Amino acid sequence: MIAVERLTVAFGAIYALREVSLRAETGRITAVLGANGAGKTTLLRTISGLVAPQSGTVSLDGRVLTHRRTEDIARLGVGHVPEGRGVIAEFTVEENLRLGAIVARVPLEEGLAQQYETFPVLGQRRKQHAAKLSGGERQMLAMARALIARPSVLLLDEPSLGLAPLVTAQLMATVAELCSTKDLTVILVEQNASSALRIAHHAVVLNVGSVVADAPAEVVAADERLRQYYLGMVE
Repeated sequence: MIAVERLTVAFGAIYALREVSLRAETGRITAVLGANGAGKTTLLRTISGLVAPQSGTVSLDGRVLTHRRTEDIARLGVGHVPEGRGVIAEFTVEENLRLGAIVARVPLEEGLAQQYETFPVLGQRRKQHAAKLSGGERQMLAMARALIARPSVLLLDEPSLGLAPLVTAQLMATVAELCSTKDLTVILVEQNASSALRIAHHAVVLNVGSVVADAPAEVVAADERLRQYYLGMVE
C-alpha cells in the first residue's frame, strides 16, 4: 500500500500540493482527478522522488520513500509512466524495454517475453523504432517499460492523453486487467474522469493542490457537484 501523509510541495511562492493525504491499496486502482493545475502530476512526481516535498511523507508498505533517490524508489517497487509517453523515439521497442529492465527482478529474456505476451503488438514491432509507433502503441511501450521491472506500484500519468476514444477504452481495460492479475497498486492520474472512474475502485479529487474528495469511485461519479465543478463532466 502507498500512504501519502500531509504532503506539501511548493515551487517558490506557489503551492502545488497542500497537506495532501491519501491511501492507495494493493490490487486496486486509485484515480487522482482534477482540472489542469490541480497538482496531479506533482503528486506522482513526488511519490517517485522526482520532486522533494517541503513537508509530509510517502511510504510503501510502511517503508518511507520521502527524500530517497528516484532510482532507489524504483528498485523498491515503484514504476512511473510519465505524461507524454516518455519513450526514446530513436531506440527500438526492445531497446526501450531493455532500459526498463535495468532494475528488473527477473531475467531479461523472461521479462521481455512477459511484456510481449501482455502487449502482443510490441512483440510484433520489437525491432521497430519507437518513433514509428502510433500514439497508443507508444503508451503501451511506456507502460511495458515500467512493468518489465515488476513493480508493486504503478503510477500512470494521463495515459489517455491524445488517444482516440477506442484506443483509450482498450488501454483502460488493459490497466484494469493488469491490476487484477498482477496484484498491482495503481495510482491513475487522468483528466478524462469518465474513463478513469469506469475502472477505478477509489477516487481522490484535487483542486488547486488540496483534496476536495476522497471516496469510492462510484460515489465520486454520482456526485453532481464534483462532476460539474471539479471534473468538468457533463451529460
